[in-house]
Amino acid sequence: MGMWVPAVGMIGLALVIGATLVLMGPVGKALAEWIRGWSRTDEQWMAMKAAKYGVVLGSGAETLLAEVDELKRRLAEAEERLDFTERLLAKGRDTDQLARPH
Repeated sequence: MGMWVPAVGMIGLALVIGATLVLMGPVGKALAEWIRGWSRTDEQWMAMKAAKYGVVLGSGAETLLAEVDELKRRLAEAEERLDFTERLLAKGRDTDQLARPH
């Protein structure tokens, strides 16, 4: 039993050092940015991403975000209408097949 302790210790140390090196690199930075985005609103996230590339968002960004929200709402409404129409057509097709003698 005593001869396994150094091997387990070395493996544990290697795993800790490896994880530290990976998380300090680009993978860790991407993971940190992903986690940081959990607590941000869309506007804050967009401003943060724009600032990364040197773009300053002003009141125009708020207008764009409002337009995007409106387009999302309209798209959801159109999808609901499409679903309803598809169900209505499918229902009509089922009724025609039942009424038609073979």
